Amino acid sequence: MNELMGQVALVTGASRGIGAGIARCLGEAGANVGVNFSSDRGGANEVSEEIKAGGSESIILQGDVSVETEAELIVKQTTEQWGQIDILVNNAGITKDGLLLRMKAEDWDRVIDVDLRGAFLCSKYVMPHMIRRRQGRIINISSVVGIGGNVGQSNYAAAKAGLIGFTKAVAREVATRNVTVNALAPGFIDTGGMVEGMTDDAKQNVLGRIPMGRFGSGLDVAKAVVFLSGSGASYITGQVITIDGGLIA
Repeated sequence: MNELMGQVALVTGASRGIGAGIARCLGEAGANVGVNFSSDRGGANEVSEEIKAGGSESIILQGDVSVETEAELIVKQTTEQWGQIDILVNNAGITKDGLLLRMKAEDWDRVIDVDLRGAFLCSKYVMPHMIRRRQGRIINISSVVGIGGNVGQSNYAAAKAGLIGFTKAVAREVATRNVTVNALAPGFIDTGGMVEGMTDDAKQNVLGRIPMGRFGSGLDVAKAVVFLSGSGASYITGQVITIDGGLIA
């Protein structure tokens, strides 16, 4: 499948988990992929090499997306390599869970910075390149927690809910420039430690709430990103697509 041949994608937080799967899938679809990472250089290298082995080009890009100068540099390095950015996937995110009364202010701030501010900064610096070429796709990775909340994750829920609002606002701003902005809201995805850390009882409890009776896979999310990046999604913008097996249907 080479629907995205000749296009350039930048995926933040792509050294492992959902982000790594998204980067690989975009590469398989023919896109050249910038693999951003913050600290896991080995993981990013592995993802990048897999993309190159599949026939697409790839580079790794170290940087903390919540730091403006680093976000700007990530975008600059991508455009210097390929001259364009057609697809931005704002996937970088962290969690620092805790009940509200016990949550430290710095834990609140850090999650908001990476999960929400990072998406703002990367979108801000990518957007001129997309507007100039009158084409672009921005896909923000939110979460069902940003829609329905979750105990002990007020910071994460606020960041992911904010990302949904950000998606809808920016989609309206750039629609006339042929740039689409959408969000995906994954549920329980069996990758990156989300499910691995759960007890067997907790897993069964969650599975009992999912109508499809299974956890999602990273591929479920990655394939949705490829779809939103392609020509078949050219008239879809400002939308939030849940990938949760019917959890919050």
